[in-house]
Amino acid sequence: MADMQTIYGIHAVQAVLKGSPDRIINVWLDRQRHDAKYKSIKEGVESIGARIEYVDKKTLDKLSHDGNHQGVLLTVKLPQEHTEDALKRAVKEREGNAFYLVLDQVTDPHNLGACLRTALAAGVQGVIVPKDNACRLNATVCKVASGAAEVLPVYRVTNLVRTLKWLKTEGVWLSGAAGEAELDVFNAALTGSVAIVMGAEGKGLRQLTQQQCDQLVKIPMAEQVESLNVSVATGIILYEVVRQNIAP
Repeated sequence: MADMQTIYGIHAVQAVLKGSPDRIINVWLDRQRHDAKYKSIKEGVESIGARIEYVDKKTLDKLSHDGNHQGVLLTVKLPQEHTEDALKRAVKEREGNAFYLVLDQVTDPHNLGACLRTALAAGVQGVIVPKDNACRLNATVCKVASGAAEVLPVYRVTNLVRTLKWLKTEGVWLSGAAGEAELDVFNAALTGSVAIVMGAEGKGLRQLTQQQCDQLVKIPMAEQVESLNVSVATGIILYEVVRQNIAP
């Protein structure tokens, strides 16, 4: 089914049980495992009333296409994306500084999944994407994200420029990544409430998106390298935000 995905492995399954247990459809567990982590997952599944099917390792190997299932496997409904209204509520009701990632027309599911995983690790509160010409949450995204898609809200907005303008009225400083920028990201001001704005693979930020940014920053690179993958660049910039905000 297009609206369903398979999740396996201790960490990924724990993320679903903790963040969105209502998405669980089917559960398969290795009948031969009895260790503490396995028992914790078994108890978590039982607590929500989901039916467990106990199978042998060979069956789990087949269901996971020989993935590293660690004796646990689920089928779940894909995570729900969030609306523009939900984003506005989250920003207005926040405690402390805002920290968001904006992805402008990122279409590759592997890049989106990698960005979600890094964003969650860096403490980002949500990822904002446009309604059109942008990858949707699918099984590939969720697999690459390794549990992040189950926890980190993805907000899909109708008009990205309008949303960026609104974020600025809420005191969020918009920093866009652009290879042609003059300001080195490591010299940029990235403290307080921040949204990092990243462009699409190859094309970068659209002109209208750039115009909404309070500053444009670049990642310094050796002359032999023209650009970085968007997920790699995203990780570098997000962790510069983290560094600046935890510095004494």
